[in-house]
Amino acid sequence: MWDSIIFDLDGTLWDATDGAAAVWKEEAKKYPEMKDVITADKLKALYGLPLEEIAVKLLPSLDSETAIAIMREAVIKQCPYLEKDGGILYPGLIETLQELKKKYKLFIVSNCEEGYIQCFLNAHQLWDVFTDFEYPGRSGELKAENIKSVIARNSLQNPVYLGDTAADFKAATKAGVPFIFARYGFGDVEGYERAIDSFAQLLEF
Repeated sequence: MWDSIIFDLDGTLWDATDGAAAVWKEEAKKYPEMKDVITADKLKALYGLPLEEIAVKLLPSLDSETAIAIMREAVIKQCPYLEKDGGILYPGLIETLQELKKKYKLFIVSNCEEGYIQCFLNAHQLWDVFTDFEYPGRSGELKAENIKSVIARNSLQNPVYLGDTAADFKAATKAGVPFIFARYGFGDVEGYERAIDSFAQLLEF
């Protein structure tokens, strides 16, 4: 039986792509050579990948160095924006988390930069719900290794990972952790054994 749940963030706990896209657009305007159209849907299709890959794929008209520079500025500026206005939480999320916390330790592992998970926790006052979290902006490692780190430092015996993309599934598999597909999220996953169609459905497990 599982003793803990590790969550992806974007597409699993909230949808912050509208706000993120607005910040990316604002930063990209500073580069007249930029010819790409930035939309929330394009970001959604790329979430789950490392941020550097997202930048290069989202801004193919720019060289990779410029695209990554825009990404770094955008992720810094989006945190205060999202902390103030928040992203869109999935229906029943807070109530479901409060119920889950009674039986499981809860964690977040996301491919993000410094401050992003913190702005999610601040925006929705969820610091007391999660025991720990990890991300590349702090560890320098990608998702599979960060899952392993959270497991090791919290002495987890039977964790499960909830995510919404093929990259999440791959990372959980690499970390040796069972995976639940958040089918309501941003991505498509093949080969999964368990899936939910709403966040509240987690309680059925």
